[in-house]
Amino acid sequence: MGTLDMAVTALPGIGPKKAAAFEKLGIRTLRDMLNTFPRRYDDRSVMKPIAMLVPGESCCIRAMVATQPRLNRVRRGMELVKFQAADDSGAVEITYFNQPYMKNNLRMGETYMFYGKADAVGRRKTMTNPICERENRAKYTGRIVPVYRTTAGVTQKNLLDAAEAALAQCEIFPDLLPPEVTDAHGLCQAEFAYRNIHFPADFLSLEIARRRLIFEELFILACALKRLHGDQTPQAGLALPQADITGFYKTLPFSPTGAQRRAIDAVLSDMSSGFAMNRLIQGDVGSGKTLVAAAAAWMTANGGHMSVMMAPTEILARQHYHTLTELLSPSGVRVGLLTGSMTAKEKREAKANLAAGEFDLLVGTHAVITPDVELPRLALVIVDEQHRFGVEQRAALAAKGKKPHVLVMSATPIPRTLALIIYGDLDVSIIDELPPGRQPVDTLLVNESYRARLNGFIRKQVEQGRQVFVVCPKVEDDEDASPGLKSAEEHAEYLQTVFSDLRVACVHGRLKAKQKDEVISRFLAGEIDILVSTTVIEVGVDVPNANLMVIENAERFGLSQLHQLRGRIGRGPYKSWCVLVSDATNNVSRERLKIMTKLSDGFAISEEDLRLRGPGDFFGNRQHGLPETHISDLGADMQVLTVAQDAAHALMASDPNLSKHPALRGAVERMIETAGGTFN
Repeated sequence: MGTLDMAVTALPGIGPKKAAAFEKLGIRTLRDMLNTFPRRYDDRSVMKPIAMLVPGESCCIRAMVATQPRLNRVRRGMELVKFQAADDSGAVEITYFNQPYMKNNLRMGETYMFYGKADAVGRRKTMTNPICERENRAKYTGRIVPVYRTTAGVTQKNLLDAAEAALAQCEIFPDLLPPEVTDAHGLCQAEFAYRNIHFPADFLSLEIARRRLIFEELFILACALKRLHGDQTPQAGLALPQADITGFYKTLPFSPTGAQRRAIDAVLSDMSSGFAMNRLIQGDVGSGKTLVAAAAAWMTANGGHMSVMMAPTEILARQHYHTLTELLSPSGVRVGLLTGSMTAKEKREAKANLAAGEFDLLVGTHAVITPDVELPRLALVIVDEQHRFGVEQRAALAAKGKKPHVLVMSATPIPRTLALIIYGDLDVSIIDELPPGRQPVDTLLVNESYRARLNGFIRKQVEQGRQVFVVCPKVEDDEDASPGLKSAEEHAEYLQTVFSDLRVACVHGRLKAKQKDEVISRFLAGEIDILVSTTVIEVGVDVPNANLMVIENAERFGLSQLHQLRGRIGRGPYKSWCVLVSDATNNVSRERLKIMTKLSDGFAISEEDLRLRGPGDFFGNRQHGLPETHISDLGADMQVLTVAQDAAHALMASDPNLSKHPALRGAVERMIETAGGTFN
């Protein structure tokens, strides 16, 4: 018999060309095929008498061909095969379009299974192009039939046949879960699960199979996370003397919120504990995470040591430099800046000041991790928007000190349970209050019919001295063939035509970093009225004078991403608006966008995003690195995940390397490899 690692070409009817089409669905081996689970099921197990057929309803009937099938050529390119089928309750007229072979496939007087959508013409019941099988050879009728995701060159029949053949080839299914785990949680065996997830005997068997496979997938995820995050016992670190933080608070021009104070207390406690801090500060846009970083840098400087802060973009690094200088200079903490775009002379001076101990805090971009940057007395590493950096970059920065404290920050609010999965190696502090003075942003949902009124509203804001963000889902017109999808470059040209007297500019990810920074700097300086962009402005760009954001094709963005974009406005003293433009008619899309008009709290929005979409788009383009799950849903299966995590951690406490469970270890390694070696 075949093994799970055999190529799909070992299955009947799958040659090289078909295998290439299967590969588009991620199916290369029998294992891949069996882990390509149906996205839904058609219940064709219930037979209906013909008399009970309801127009518009898809159903299965067992009926005898009552009249001789006849072929009619209506016109060129149109052929009909028509006949009547009957059971004890009545008759139905069946028509096949352009399937002339059905005339000879069907024999009058024989009984067949038909599955299709019922209809009616007057009092006559009809069915068009139903699936048809002989009663004693039923494969697609009289049962619960799986429905798979398809792609060009791969039909439902191809996938159904391949799943059936793969199940027949692999009679032995390795049970990845230890017997004590399946017994403790009342789970079925792997073989039963795989057979019934693809071809369920009934819906109870399907539910039993799903429960087993969801648990197994989340168990493997928990083992992979544990393996990646390693031993989480605290590591010895520098114990900084804990100074009286009230002295720092007195130098501030505002009073910190309760959430900020709690986060700062946790950070200072970590840094004075004698163990190396490894903490995530997670807060909504504008919640004041930078103050927590400032307090940590202040304590570090008080102890005679230095800190470094790494930001993902030049603009954000400069923004932090100015903010932290304002917050820390009254306390005598010296802040320096080092970025890639500084002149050679500026870089030499910054590095010389570093070597001379002139900086207590260095703020910079990736430039701070270059080998020639020496960070004497380094005791604290701060990483902003940490999901935009790889683990290696964080490690390279931390390696410039001797087990420094590490503080990472993220403005992407995600549910706490998901944060604990993604950031399992970090302690998590959440800032869930906004500082007083932040302007609420009114969010409106409109369609294309409001374009003229929207343009008038844009002009009104600019005439009042304000600035406007316009966000588009793509860069160029030829990038995506979807009709009606706005591109930043083309939309900027359109807006410049509409507002010929205003200053319109465009920025997107394909520009060089220096070009992007130059455009955003001009917008910051008030030299641009309308900035059209892709999501490159999602994080960190702080323009207090911008009070209107228009998001085109809003249905193309995740809720959390929309919230990040909305967070770019409402940062000054002006009334602010976010206008979501969408012509989507899909009910789910409309529901998602309406949530944005009702909720302003990022954590509440993230819960909704997780419920509606799963974890795939919290950071855009799956930057969080979580592996794509096959059957579990991190939005709906959090409770199962918690149980699976406890079971996985108990197993790995006695077998950390899973050496006693080689099949499970292989599954864990495959998951880690698929995720690129890291989940954050």
